[in-house]
Amino acid sequence: MFSLVTTLRTRIGRWLAQGSCDVHEVRGFRVVVENSRPDIETSAVLARLDEALALLEELEPRRMRHLRRDLLQFWIVRYPCRGAYFPDTRSCLTELTFLARRDISAAVVASSILHEGVHARVAGFRARVGGSSSEENRAREERLCRRAELAFGRALPSELGGPVIERAEASLAMDDTSVAPNIDWNLAKARIEQADRG
Repeated sequence: MFSLVTTLRTRIGRWLAQGSCDVHEVRGFRVVVENSRPDIETSAVLARLDEALALLEELEPRRMRHLRRDLLQFWIVRYPCRGAYFPDTRSCLTELTFLARRDISAAVVASSILHEGVHARVAGFRARVGGSSSEENRAREERLCRRAELAFGRALPSELGGPVIERAEASLAMDDTSVAPNIDWNLAKARIEQADRG
């Protein structure tokens, strides 16, 4: 994982320095977009991000205030998972093709952002008190994120909340190893590169 995270951090710094990415503002958030897919319109992913943030503003105003305090920016890029939080840059990654999909509702996108926002909140707390992350803490933190998703899903109209609730409940039922698995990020990255070439 660390080699992929290091690579991504290096890429963020290079893109920002060279200006080879687009920088936008959505609902007061700085949004850095690296759109490597010619079949995806940047305006479409920004619109979906706006829809998701609007839902959070309406239904989770406290969590939205936390996002405003805890995040420096959103980073939209092709990546091997829906979302991630990078504490070193205080960036919430939201995956490019995940935002572009129209078979996934804005509520599902919002729940992913909310999930990463909880990671951001925990990382900020850990930095202030000098805590560390262990395997047990990773599972506990992941469950905090899923419980926040579950509460959000329950606040939504049933047609929007159903998929959010289902995913959160399924994850909460897993054991520690499954809820916070160790991922081979290099293999995951190779798979998305292969998919994009295909």
